Amino acid sequence: MTIVPAPAEAPSHHHIFLGEAHSQSERKTWTVIWLCGAMMCAEIVGGLLFGSIALVADGLHMSTHAGALLLAALAYTYARKHAANPSFTFGTGKFGDLAGFTSAIVLAMIAILIGYESVTRILAPIQIHFAEAIPIACVGLAVNIASAWLLSSGGHHHGHSHGGQGEHDEAHLLPTPSGDLILEVFEDGVPPRFRLRAAVGPAPSPETTIITTVRPDGARQDFAVVARGEYLESVREIPEPHAFSAQIRIGGETYTTVFEEHGHGHGATGRDNNMRAAIVHVLADAAVSVLVIIGLLLARAFGWLWMDPLAGIIGACVIASWSFGLIRDTGAVLLDRIPDSRLANDVRNLIESDGSTLADLHLWRLGPGHLGAIVSVCPKEGRTADYYRAKLARYRSLSHVTIEIHR
Repeated sequence: MTIVPAPAEAPSHHHIFLGEAHSQSERKTWTVIWLCGAMMCAEIVGGLLFGSIALVADGLHMSTHAGALLLAALAYTYARKHAANPSFTFGTGKFGDLAGFTSAIVLAMIAILIGYESVTRILAPIQIHFAEAIPIACVGLAVNIASAWLLSSGGHHHGHSHGGQGEHDEAHLLPTPSGDLILEVFEDGVPPRFRLRAAVGPAPSPETTIITTVRPDGARQDFAVVARGEYLESVREIPEPHAFSAQIRIGGETYTTVFEEHGHGHGATGRDNNMRAAIVHVLADAAVSVLVIIGLLLARAFGWLWMDPLAGIIGACVIASWSFGLIRDTGAVLLDRIPDSRLANDVRNLIESDGSTLADLHLWRLGPGHLGAIVSVCPKEGRTADYYRAKLARYRSLSHVTIEIHR
């Protein structure tokens, strides 16, 4: 086996794999911590001054809420300050996932405690002070709604996208003597197929229309089309990768456009699990507040004291479900599970499209929106590491790629 090392990197090469909105998320998290801290102090001081143990208890509960957010904020700050530290081989992008995993464990413990306390109160009901409990729950809900809004405002929503326009590649405009046509690769929950429509008016006749793809290696493939109402759709699926010239023949005229494969932005790759954990903490608290308010109102109106602990049990189940999702997703990142099986398949197809053989592939997440890859190739005669590196450059989420050549 011969390992061909990567060419000397430019001076700008780095191992900083933080999310695009890292600084913004850090600021928002600290803002919410100050909000929760102020609310916590007000409740504890007010409870001590006015002799309300319920107010003091809610203030102490708010302190646990602020503590969980503090964990997220410190992870953002530490990751930013040490992003260029060479002792972190692949950067500090995973600190957010580590903090998210820890928060998920804390959420699970909170769910267990809430469930235990609720069952205890069903077995041994206690007197509820409705006049104090209901207003406190309402104030807590308002703070949680404000916190959730602050954390989620201005966020980035990541989904599968080839060209940043939803579930399809960028639309290509084709001027023709009879009017403009629009060609796109559509894959919204279906296998990828061409769709061709007129910008204004009816679509061309399917009997006189055919689409031909010409790939970089010269391979050609024809796609017959059928009418689907206002557009024409190719009968067969379009194989990956979606990088080719598309020739549209309508009657005796031919129009050409070029599709370029862009990096995948799948949710699992671009998701900020640290921010997700912070929002889940806030939403979990808000959900419990809503359930508590409903339970208290029904208990006061009808004397159903069991409604309050029942609301607690339901809230515990909701929190446990969210906690499980966080543990599963952050744990997968920490254990370097393949974050995007579709991208892994695309890489394999791309490498082997010219007759080369992919001997081994390691794909893992370095941070939000950043993937690392080690690609071992048995190349076609004359192919070099730089050749395969250039082919993989179309995937923008592959931030750190190592190519091994096996002779």
